[in-house]
Amino acid sequence: MDEHDPAEAAASLEPDAAAPASREQVTDAMSGPPSTTPPPAQHTSQPPAAASPSITTAPAAPPRLPAIRVPQFVAPSSYLRFNKSHGSTMATRPEQPAPKPRQSRQSPLDKEQLQGLKAIREFLKVRTSYDVLPLSFRLIVLDTDLLIKKTLNILIQNSIVSAPLWDSHRGRFAGILTSTDYINVIQYYYQFPDEIGKLDQFRLSSLRDIEKAIGSVPIETVSVHPSRPLYEACRRMLKTRARRIPLVDVDEGSGKETVISVITQYRILKFIAVNNEHNTVMLKKTVREIGLGTYSDLATVHMNNTVLDAIHKMVDRNISCIPIVDSENRVLNAFEAVDVIPCIRGGAYEELDNTVGEALCKRPDDSPGIYTCSAEDRLDSLFDTIRKSRVHRLIVVDDENKLQGVISLSDILKYVLLYGEEDV
Repeated sequence: MDEHDPAEAAASLEPDAAAPASREQVTDAMSGPPSTTPPPAQHTSQPPAAASPSITTAPAAPPRLPAIRVPQFVAPSSYLRFNKSHGSTMATRPEQPAPKPRQSRQSPLDKEQLQGLKAIREFLKVRTSYDVLPLSFRLIVLDTDLLIKKTLNILIQNSIVSAPLWDSHRGRFAGILTSTDYINVIQYYYQFPDEIGKLDQFRLSSLRDIEKAIGSVPIETVSVHPSRPLYEACRRMLKTRARRIPLVDVDEGSGKETVISVITQYRILKFIAVNNEHNTVMLKKTVREIGLGTYSDLATVHMNNTVLDAIHKMVDRNISCIPIVDSENRVLNAFEAVDVIPCIRGGAYEELDNTVGEALCKRPDDSPGIYTCSAEDRLDSLFDTIRKSRVHRLIVVDDENKLQGVISLSDILKYVLLYGEEDV
């Protein structure tokens, strides 16, 4: 199932840098050591300042200005530049570069978090994409010559929401059919109402023409060999913003392609959660601390809004799910892109004028519904939920169940793979 991919603002896990020396501290240091022992510092969260170097002065001589003690400070260097108007022997020395700021130490929580993330990445690098697949599975591949109208029934009858496409004329993989493709057909129907009579004759091979007609940017067709590291598959998914990636084998002799299966973000995160519990328990930072999810400019609908209203908002925001709220912004449910499929089954496009509430009634009995969390929940608890349940996104709510944000599986996967990487 598709998830939305909003821009993510990852919060820094680094403590604040050491505070600059105050003007009074600089003045005291320039006038020499204090006559009495200063009281101990009251604020303990900052690292101790670097000790002042001991400067040895020459024996007594004819009257001259006393040597000025120039201590070493952390920052900023502008406070510490020596004034050459003083009659000190140090005034003739070339100006030394300011010392580099001291690196703030990571807290034990920061270290444990990064240790857990690095361990998960190493796990993904030694596991292949094929390892994610269950021992037994069924794969349905659709030929591009099929009518789009017929594919709706195939997906519904087999309780699936996507399927790889096969170009039998060229004998190769041709992409993946998802609920987004059906939404594009709906957009085409409303932009070109005179073409309604031709919709029933559109084939899967026409999907790219429909995308061009409505100005939709197609998702890049990407695949990975099943024997390649799972880490590589994850990075390709993030790079192309794809929510699923097919495993395609290529015969070395003939060059013929064979679609093995399709892995989704949910299946990957579930694989991590099940096989890396000893590493995911180290991810103790909260959702708020790591800035996971989207919290501003959220699109919402009400139960009495039409399905078409929800579709237009999802297309405008490039998302695959939109929260359903009441008049006080309390979360009631969520309308997903896959909820569109039953609404247009058999070409009944008039059902798009039904309300969102009526569309939810068409969901299967085993529909998982929505999962919520708070901004204070830790990342390890999110993985625990993924390990136990079929989760495709989490709605962030406050104590009154009011909408705060949305966390997609793309957000979680991106954080796990990219946070703290120097090359990103």
